[in-house]
Amino acid sequence: MTNIAFFEPISDTGRPDAGLRYRPTPFAASLWAPGTLNGPAVCGLAARAVETEFGDDDFVPARCTIDLFKAARDIVTSTRVRIVRSGGRIRVVDVDVVQHPEGADEVLVARGTTVFLRTSTNPPGQRWHRPADAVTFHPPETASDDDLSPRFASDAADDTVGEWERDMGNHQNGHRKRMWSRAAPIVAGEKLTPFQRAVVSAESASLVSNWGTTGIGFINCDLTVALSRLPSGERVGVEADVHIEDDGVSVSNAGLYDADGMFGTALVTAVNNAAAQIDFTTVDTSERYREA
Repeated sequence: MTNIAFFEPISDTGRPDAGLRYRPTPFAASLWAPGTLNGPAVCGLAARAVETEFGDDDFVPARCTIDLFKAARDIVTSTRVRIVRSGGRIRVVDVDVVQHPEGADEVLVARGTTVFLRTSTNPPGQRWHRPADAVTFHPPETASDDDLSPRFASDAADDTVGEWERDMGNHQNGHRKRMWSRAAPIVAGEKLTPFQRAVVSAESASLVSNWGTTGIGFINCDLTVALSRLPSGERVGVEADVHIEDDGVSVSNAGLYDADGMFGTALVTAVNNAAAQIDFTTVDTSERYREA
């Protein structure tokens, strides 16, 4: 497998604010517009920065919210993190994703907050949870050395769960969708951590929820990932759970799964972007995975 990633690290020691910066790779390119970056790349870089600076084995990153309020461009990018609260049971960290146009002032393109909670034991008593016979996400069998190409499935017209396959075009319909994927590394030469894998994968909540009969015309402006535990294994599943839309605004919630079951949820809000609608029956998304 080729060493593929969203960013390559570069050192910019000639500037007064010298520090590690990152150059996007072609794998970070967005389908929405030429010269822009995709959501998983931006969200992944933010999650990596937070975890690298303030991650702790005694805490789980229980909630990660990232606001994507400006299209990130295919230019040098960096992150800044700051701790807001460090307590015995809770740790709150903010992050900025900043871009550096040549010969111009830096531009803030995204910001986020991650809440780390100390792990312990569950309190006594019994609480409701989704019964096993109501679970509709069942991952396909894939080889341990399988490539990065994701698998897709959608419900049939009678609401039964459809078969998993690689071809996105076969699932351009108005039914519930799900995805099983192996996330790419965020920075070249680094292995993904479980938290980074969860965030990169969770950004596809917008895809599986906003994708309809004519493609996808809603673009998400944020991502909130809530985790009760970190995922195990290299693959994460995302299944549309709730979708509502009115007046050009949509709200979607998706379940996050690994081979052991559900471990979290992903929430996205999105705005009408039909002027750049992506039709997956005409766009070949597999090209970016071929070298991987």
